[in-house]
Amino acid sequence: MPSVNIINTLPTFVSKEEHTTLVGSTPNSFNDIPPVVRHKEENVSVKLDPPLENFSDQDALQGTLYVLTSVLVFMSTSGVGFQIEYPAITLHAVSRGESGPSIYCQLDESLGQENATGAGDGEFSDMRELSIVPQNPESLEPIFEALSQCASLHPDPHGPDDDDLDDAFVDESNFETFNGDENEELSEVGRAALAHLESIIYDPHKLTTQNDEDGDSAGGDEQVEEKKS
Repeated sequence: MPSVNIINTLPTFVSKEEHTTLVGSTPNSFNDIPPVVRHKEENVSVKLDPPLENFSDQDALQGTLYVLTSVLVFMSTSGVGFQIEYPAITLHAVSRGESGPSIYCQLDESLGQENATGAGDGEFSDMRELSIVPQNPESLEPIFEALSQCASLHPDPHGPDDDDLDDAFVDESNFETFNGDENEELSEVGRAALAHLESIIYDPHKLTTQNDEDGDSAGGDEQVEEKKS
């Protein structure tokens, strides 16, 4: 199953208040209760790289973002949208770089593929990038928090053990970069992926060290507050 699936109708969902009422009414089965919308943001544009088949640039220009407890949904004003399962979102972050404020996501295209090659096999899995750009920059934090909450409800079934779940949320104060020590070696694809991440992630500790050494105040191109999903 691809990480992004085209949809033409919105999934059924309820508000927090409606969810509280439904739970209080003691339904026959709690599985019948629709997912909850944690955040809804209108006037949002998106960018997918590589582009998504049957989803045009025009479709991506304007729409509404729905952060549901079940899936992440974007519905364009054109009537075409997409939804993403949370385990497919391997990283999401607030980006405040030169390209403008946005929510940056990495999507695992190999999710659900039986013979997919993942990080556990020593290879870098296929990735798709998603940028979510709200018209109102002040909406970035609420979107990010809602996305983090919903992602935590859907841990990767093939991911690490419970003892390693804390690694899914990275404290940027502990951010480290690969330096090739201890006979470690990255594949060519891994090095390319690392170079891309380092180009968008702002590491204040690394920047301070570089400034002390060469006085160069031109830090990273983009600043992000990073969390993995």
